[in-house]
Amino acid sequence: MTFPSQEVKTFKFPGRLAVALEGKGNELILGLDRSLIRFDLETGKQEKLLELEQEFPLHRFNDGKVDPKGRIWIGTLSTLFTEGAGSLYCISEDLSVEKKLGNLTISNGMAWTEDQWTFYFIDTPTQQVQEFDFDSETGAITFNRIVIQVPKELGSPDGMCIDQEGMLWIAQYGGSGVYRWNPKSGELLDKIELPVPHVTSCAFGGPNLDQLLITTAQENLSPDQLKQFPQSGNVFLVKVDVGGFESNSTAIG
Repeated sequence: MTFPSQEVKTFKFPGRLAVALEGKGNELILGLDRSLIRFDLETGKQEKLLELEQEFPLHRFNDGKVDPKGRIWIGTLSTLFTEGAGSLYCISEDLSVEKKLGNLTISNGMAWTEDQWTFYFIDTPTQQVQEFDFDSETGAITFNRIVIQVPKELGSPDGMCIDQEGMLWIAQYGGSGVYRWNPKSGELLDKIELPVPHVTSCAFGGPNLDQLLITTAQENLSPDQLKQFPQSGNVFLVKVDVGGFESNSTAIG
């Protein structure tokens, strides 16, 4: 996706926007409440593609990503944060939907290894990163093991990405930073300290893919805390010493 100008545009949507994924041309595929929307950045046109969990009006999408074959993986949660109410779905190019995981509470960060053999996943309240064997041709996943256990004093694991060395960068909500973990050993390697408590997600970008774009949140902060952390809700850009990967584009057109 190219942006010929540096003009900043703002778009408003009739619901909670949880996910924005790169589509074809100048299109984004958006997760809006429980609906998947095709959105044209040039014209502003919106087209509803599908809606999940219509029987649960208090549910919404949370994190989502595109796998190496262009399928969309997107999770749900209850806005009451009911334990076990969420799920993880895989949506193929023909818009067929397959439920991959159930009994989740806050379906969150995802990442695939460069060789496409491994899938990492976070259900935030578990404080864990789970490792699954991954079949890139079929999208099948098989649980393998818990690779990271995040101590509660470091915040809760939220969004996630992977670098070229196979290490995981995890935004930790309540942990004031993005933490770099080794999924082979479970060891904490590094931390990007940020001047805000609630860090929500991260992705690699920049010409050399060695910059982390980091999102943060204002929610669950009192007026006094917002005065103490006035940059909460900002997006940060941080240069790091290792490169990452471009986000995959969805095959859904």
